Amino acid sequence: MASDLVIPGQPIPLPRGPVPQLGRGIYEKDSQVRASLVGVPRFEGSSLVISRVRPQPPASNSVVLGSITRLSPLQALLSIMVVDGIPLPPGEEFTGVIRSQDVRATEKDKVKIGDCFRGGDVVRGLVISLGDARSYFITTARNDLGVIFATSEAGATMEPVSWQEMRCPKTGKVEKRKCAKPEGLL
Repeated sequence: MASDLVIPGQPIPLPRGPVPQLGRGIYEKDSQVRASLVGVPRFEGSSLVISRVRPQPPASNSVVLGSITRLSPLQALLSIMVVDGIPLPPGEEFTGVIRSQDVRATEKDKVKIGDCFRGGDVVRGLVISLGDARSYFITTARNDLGVIFATSEAGATMEPVSWQEMRCPKTGKVEKRKCAKPEGLL
């Protein structure tokens, strides 16, 4: 059995042999075994169960996903919704701050926040440290960190074309962003 995290409604692959008893966090629909909780499927005796994964607040070196909520010339505010791959319950989001010097590793003094992020962009970042009493300092200064999802002015999902540009497939217009390298590329 793989130790992959599953989300509610996701089919769970079963090992060959007899079908195990279905325990907590698992149900069957249309002859398919599915998860009803976020967690990792595992066996307890002859039963297949999913134990609830408890979300943790961000810590130093946590990878977070969040949405840009506010921009200023010196920083972008991020509403953190996922910490280390575990979604936070609704209403329990944390606030992250991406300062202009934490956007990329080189040419830090030339960074313009408005050319890197827009409101509503979904960003993958790394927690540097606890900021002030209300927020965490986040960096996007690695190739795999930055904008992973953005919507163009025309309302279409944008595609990354370089580490600093995304293109609208509907209009062909190119907009500046600090893009994360898509997963799976060498």
